[in-house]
Amino acid sequence: MADHDLLVLEQLSPLRRLSRELHWSFVLAVVAVYGACLGVGNAVGGVAAGYYWKDVQRVQPSAAQFYQGVTDAPWVVKPLWGLLTDVVPIAGYRRRPYFVLAGVVGVSSMLMLSLHRGLGIMPALLALTAQSAGAAIADVTVDALVHKKFYKAIQSMGTTLKCPEVWRPCVYMFVSHNLSLDIQGGMFYWYTDPVVGPGFSEGFISLIYAIGSVGSLLGVLLYQSALKDYPFRSILLWGQVLSSLAGMLDLVLVTRLNLKIGIPDYFFAMIDNSISQMVGRLKWLPLLVLCSKLCSPGIEGTFYTLLMSLQNAGLLMSAWWGGLLLHMLSVNRMEFSNLWIAVLIRNISRLVPLTLLFLVPQSDQKSTLLPADMLDGDTTDAVKAGSVEFSVLVQEDSGVSPNMVAMDDRTRIDPAG
Repeated sequence: MADHDLLVLEQLSPLRRLSRELHWSFVLAVVAVYGACLGVGNAVGGVAAGYYWKDVQRVQPSAAQFYQGVTDAPWVVKPLWGLLTDVVPIAGYRRRPYFVLAGVVGVSSMLMLSLHRGLGIMPALLALTAQSAGAAIADVTVDALVHKKFYKAIQSMGTTLKCPEVWRPCVYMFVSHNLSLDIQGGMFYWYTDPVVGPGFSEGFISLIYAIGSVGSLLGVLLYQSALKDYPFRSILLWGQVLSSLAGMLDLVLVTRLNLKIGIPDYFFAMIDNSISQMVGRLKWLPLLVLCSKLCSPGIEGTFYTLLMSLQNAGLLMSAWWGGLLLHMLSVNRMEFSNLWIAVLIRNISRLVPLTLLFLVPQSDQKSTLLPADMLDGDTTDAVKAGSVEFSVLVQEDSGVSPNMVAMDDRTRIDPAG
C-alpha cells in the first residue's frame, strides 16, 4: 500500500474508531451540530445578523447590541432544554424528536427571515431567537447521549453550590464575563461606515473573522504547550491584563493612529482581530479547566452545564451593558465621535474583575479543588456504577414506557463561547 494511502487511513482511524464505539449516527450528529451548525453556521450567521440589523432593520448600534443579547438568551437556559428532553418524551422518544424539532425550528425561522424582508423588529427578533433556541436544543440533545441518573445529580447540585470552594470561583467567572463589556455592535457599524470608518465590505469583514480564527487556534496551541501548568490565579490575572491591553488595539484603530504610523486599516484590523481572538482563548481555556475541577463526581455533566449557563448569562449581561454604554455615549449609525470612549471604558472594565481574583484558588490546574468529603460517598458510587456511558441516537430512542421515569444524567460540554 502506498504511503499516501497509509497516511489517509491513519487520519481516518479516529473517526472510524468513534463510529465503531459510539455508532455512526452519534458521529454524524456531532459533525452536524458542532461542525455545521455551531461552527460554520455561527461564523456565517454572526456576520449576516450584523448586516441584517444594520442595513435591513436599520437600528442603532446600541439597539443591535441589545437584540443580540436577546437572541443569545436560549443558551443561558440550556439546563432547561436538557431537563425537557429527559422528562417530556414525544411519542415515546426522548432524543430523536427534539433533534429533528431543533432542525425544523432553526431552518423555518431563517427561511421566514430571508423570504420576508418587510418583517418588523419583533418578528425578526423572535425568528433569530428561535434559530438560537434550535441550535441550543440540538446541542443539548447531542450532549445528552452521554448520560446516567439525571435526577440524582440535580439533588446533589445544591450541596455542591453551597461549598465555598465552588461558589467563590463561580462568582468570579460570572463577574469576569459580565464586566467584559461587549461593544461589538458599535465596532461593526464603524467598520462598515464608508465616511467615518474604514468602510470594509461584507467579504472583507468575513475575511477578518476567518483570519481571527487562526489567532484563536494559536491561543489553544500556546496554552496547551506552555501555560497549562500555571496556577489558576496567575494565568487568570494575566489573561485579564492581556485582554485589556489587546483591547487597546481597537482604540488605535478607532482613533486612526494606525494610519499616522503608516499601517493600513485592513492590515491593522486583521492583526487586531487575530490578537484579540488569541488572548480570548488564553483567558477562556483556564476557566474551562476550572469549571471541570468544580464538578463533584457523579454530577459532572449536569453541574458543568450549570457552569456554562452561568458564563453565558455573564456574556449576555455584558452585551446589554455594552449596548447601554453605546446609547449613553450617543454612538449611533452616523455618529462615532465617542466610540473611542466606549472602547477605553471597555478596556478599563476588563481590569475590574481582578479585584475579585482572591475568590479563585491559588492551586495549579492539576490540583483537586473540592474537599475530600465531596469526593466520597454516594457520588463516588455513582462513578463506579458507570456514570459515563454512551448512548447513540438509535439505542436511546428505543422507546420510553409511559410509566417509566427518566433517570438519565446529562453531560454538557460547551464548545467555544
